[in-house]
Amino acid sequence: MSWPFLAVFFSGWLFVDASYRGPRWQRWVFKPLTLLLLLLLAWQAPVLGAAGYLIVLGLVATLIADALLLLPRERVLYAIGTFFLSHLLYTLSFASQMTFSLFWPLPLALLIIGVLLLATIWTRLEDMRWPIATYVAMTLLMVWLAGEHYFMRSTDFGFSLLAGTSLLLLANVVWLLNRYRFSFRAADAVVAFCYFSGHFLIVRSLYL
Repeated sequence: MSWPFLAVFFSGWLFVDASYRGPRWQRWVFKPLTLLLLLLLAWQAPVLGAAGYLIVLGLVATLIADALLLLPRERVLYAIGTFFLSHLLYTLSFASQMTFSLFWPLPLALLIIGVLLLATIWTRLEDMRWPIATYVAMTLLMVWLAGEHYFMRSTDFGFSLLAGTSLLLLANVVWLLNRYRFSFRAADAVVAFCYFSGHFLIVRSLYL
């Protein structure tokens, strides 16, 4: 997996750099390219199975959502809906590979994170309140199921899922805060790094 990893890393790094200080065209090129490379990496997994195909479909949904955000006039509502679908597909993939257990500190911590995030941005969301609240809830559910994998078995597979989904959650927290509450220069670069690292770690789980 070394050469595909290097290709994903190099393409992702160019996008992260462009998000902070590079030209706009570099973002347009390397964001979809990195996701396409991740999609190719997932497709080449030794054994996909139903769970693997759900992850592939989740990446396809992510690619579509990003394309909606890159349009000259952003289609934020449609992008949020497509990101929701992506995280739903990831969640279904995780759920199909586990027997239910409950490590209660994790959902409690995630609930606190979700409440604090929504409380911080709620007054700025206007007509996007319920779409974003639903999307945040879906993301938290995704992280919870990934975490149950790890706390149930403590395997490298579970850790890759938990780390990947946690980075996606962090990317969304920073993106929402930057968009609706506190704007800061490095936000796009932080979001891009967490975003691509999160998806890569989820794809990596297909090789474990």
